[in-house]
Amino acid sequence: MKTLTIATRGSQLALWQARYIQGRLEREHGIPVELKIIKTRGDIIQDVPLAKVGGKGLFVKEIEEALLTGEADLAVHSMKDVPMELPAGLTLGAVPEREDPVDLLLSTQYRALDALPEGARVGTCSLRRQAQLLSLRPDLRVENLRGNVDTRLRKLHEGQYDAIVMAASGMKRLGLSAPHMFRLEPPTFLPAVGQGALGVECRADRKEVLDALAFLEHRPTRVCVEAERGFSAGVGGGCQAPVAGFASLVDGVLSLEALVASLDGKEVIRLSRTSEADAPRELGAALASAVLAAGGDVLLADILTTGQENA
Repeated sequence: MKTLTIATRGSQLALWQARYIQGRLEREHGIPVELKIIKTRGDIIQDVPLAKVGGKGLFVKEIEEALLTGEADLAVHSMKDVPMELPAGLTLGAVPEREDPVDLLLSTQYRALDALPEGARVGTCSLRRQAQLLSLRPDLRVENLRGNVDTRLRKLHEGQYDAIVMAASGMKRLGLSAPHMFRLEPPTFLPAVGQGALGVECRADRKEVLDALAFLEHRPTRVCVEAERGFSAGVGGGCQAPVAGFASLVDGVLSLEALVASLDGKEVIRLSRTSEADAPRELGAALASAVLAAGGDVLLADILTTGQENA
């Protein structure tokens, strides 16, 4: 290989992620790596909640088409944006070490979730975050917030919201901060499946690309993300439902905690399981079956019905 081309979205965070992988590849292999910026449907549609316009695939479909046609050799994604099943012919060539996976409550005035005044306006476009916030603080007014990282922070500083919720990983990668940053951590508050992890996608038949990516692989992150994705796939979760999952790997024991909630946070079904690390997808699927059997199936059916009625 004389060069490699990375397909990426054009947002500030997506470019940071692509440049991070670009730099590591160039240092490891001594070849030039180019970036090809691709605008996805999710980048174009900014004024509608994600749950109403299609969820995860919004941010990867056009990029995956570039891989399949050979316009690009690889793509760098936030794993939380990657659909549970990849298109035929594509694979995750590497999952690098995960950044901080938790959510942050950001505010210019209030130091913590319990410090927010009654009826405070909290911005997020995530139904998962909405449900967990309302479960902890039913009095809050959770309002839709779309846009890139800079746009969301600007709206916070303009006073449009009393607080917003953002992923710690994005804030750290971009070196950003807010006057008050309160960690919303497991087990109290579960992150999105795959949050904080990157996935490097390529064609499954490109052995030379797969070989070039091998040094990026971080097995503990891959195992944890696969368990979380196994759960999400098992319950049929995505941006259209409040679904969360977080796995950890300690001394060879894989632990997974996950939940399904009602949109208003009044009902939360939360379970956990452990297993060996050699079958993460199976652990996720087993936990999904348990959550569905515990009433998650009814919750998800109600959410789907509500969404169709409001469409």
